[in-house]
Amino acid sequence: MGRSNIRDFIRMDDVSVAAVCDVWEHNRNRAVEMTGGKARAFSDFRRVLELDEVDAVVISTPDHWHAPIAIAACQAGKDVYVEKPLARTIHEGRKMVEAARKHQRVVQMGTQQRSGKHYQEVVELVRQGKLGKVTRVAAWNYSNESPLGIGNPPDSDPPPGLDWDMYLGPAPKVRFNPNRFIYNFRWFWDYSGGTVTDWGTHHVDIVHWALNVHAPLAVSTAGAKYVLQDNRETPDTIEATFEYPGFIYTYSYRVLNGHTNQGRNFGIRFYGTDGTLFVDRKGYELTPETAIIDQQPVPPYLAQLEKPSQPWEETWRMRPARTEYMVGGGSEQHISHVRNFLDCVKSREKPRSDVEIGHYSTTATHLVNIAFHAGRKIRWDVETERVIDDSEANELLHYEYRKPWKL
Repeated sequence: MGRSNIRDFIRMDDVSVAAVCDVWEHNRNRAVEMTGGKARAFSDFRRVLELDEVDAVVISTPDHWHAPIAIAACQAGKDVYVEKPLARTIHEGRKMVEAARKHQRVVQMGTQQRSGKHYQEVVELVRQGKLGKVTRVAAWNYSNESPLGIGNPPDSDPPPGLDWDMYLGPAPKVRFNPNRFIYNFRWFWDYSGGTVTDWGTHHVDIVHWALNVHAPLAVSTAGAKYVLQDNRETPDTIEATFEYPGFIYTYSYRVLNGHTNQGRNFGIRFYGTDGTLFVDRKGYELTPETAIIDQQPVPPYLAQLEKPSQPWEETWRMRPARTEYMVGGGSEQHISHVRNFLDCVKSREKPRSDVEIGHYSTTATHLVNIAFHAGRKIRWDVETERVIDDSEANELLHYEYRKPWKL
C-alpha cells in the first residue's frame, strides 16, 4: 500500500516527495526509485518528522505503528494520511483524534470508498429513503485458502537490511518469521486484527455513513480457526452481529469456502422495507420490493373452498414496485481520496475520512475481536468508550507497549 500511495500522490502537480522511510533497506531503495531518485531515505520515522520541508506524511505501516507515528507527526506540526484500520486498539484511536484536534492537524484515514462517486450515490439513496426503513444490513468477505493457508515457515534471522527490532516497535519481542512481516502481519494479534479490521473497517464505514450512526450498542461474535494448518493466530471463520438503534448489521468472514454471495465475494447489502441495495467496488444495484395495494392474496386451499369470483392467480395482479430499480457502475476511489486530503491540507477543512470518522469505524471492528476474545456479547458505551459492566473486556481496549515505546 505504501507503493500505491507513492504512485498516486506523485501524480499530483502540487506534491513532491521529500523523504521516504522504511525499516527494510530493500523497500527503502524501491521507494526512492519510484520518486526518480529525488527523495531522501530514512530508516527511522522520527528523522523524517524533523524535516522542515515535510508538510504531510503518509503512514502505510503495519497497524501497530499507526498511532505512535501519527501522534508524533501531529506533535511535529505535520498533517497525516494514515492507512486503515486507524489504529491497533480503540485507546490508540482516541489518542490519535485528541492529537489531531490539539495540534489542529488534518488527518485522513485511507477508507477511500468514501471518495468513490458510486458509494456517494448509494449513501444518498439510503438517506433519501429509497429503500424505506432499513432494519438489516449484511457485509461479507469470502475466499478459500484451505488447507495450508499462509503455511508454517520457521522462525529465522531477518533478511539483510531489516531492522527487526524497529519493525516490532511497541509490540512484544519475538524472533523474525516471514509470516509476521509485510502482508501477512494482518493475521497476528500483536500487529493487527485480521480481516475483521482490515476489510471490515471499509464495510462498516459505509454502513455508518449511509445510516448516520457511529457506534453499535452491542456486539456478539462467533468463530474460530477451524481448518487452516498454518501459523496465523486470527480465525479462519467469523460471524459478527452488531446491534444499532433501529437495525442490525452482520459481518461474515471466511477463508474456507469461496462460494460467492450472488456472484460477489465481498460487498454490502442493505435490506429496507421498500427495496434491497447491494454495493461493492464494481457498482451497485437496487432491487425493489413489491406491494399489494388493493387485495390480499387468497391461499389456494381457500380458493377451492370459497370459489372466489377470480381465479387464484389473478388475485396477485397489480403488484407494483415500492421503489424504482436502479443500477450503477463502479468509480475511481483512491486518487480522489488523495486529492481530497491534499485539498484539505490547503483549506484546513476536515477531510472525507476525518480521523474521528475513522476512529468510530475502526472501533466497531475492534469490538468484534473483543467480543471474540471475551467469548460473550458485549455492550458498548460510546460516550465513555468502555464496555459496559465488563472489566475483563475493557482490558482489551489497549495493551502495554514494549519499552522504550510509549503512547
